Amino acid sequence: MKPRIHPVSRQVVFRDRAADVAFLTRSTADSTTTVEWEDGNTYPLIDVEISSASHPLYTGSSRIQDTAGRVERFERRYGRAASASTRR
Repeated sequence: MKPRIHPVSRQVVFRDRAADVAFLTRSTADSTTTVEWEDGNTYPLIDVEISSASHPLYTGSSRIQDTAGRVERFERRYGRAASASTRR
């Protein structure tokens, strides 16, 4: 690797606001706010809106949408494409 062209990687705490979960990891992101972690050290804190702790794909709480019902409702409301072309 070329020297002095890569950003500095450091320990950073990411806090998920939705799940109220925090985790310590390495990142190049920087923040002006800090937090004291469980080990007694102070690390930069970055608040995120969603992470694997709150994302429906990872938590298994995703909803299955009723696409068949939506299609039927659309066809009832606007008619089929074939019947629309014969109305001309």
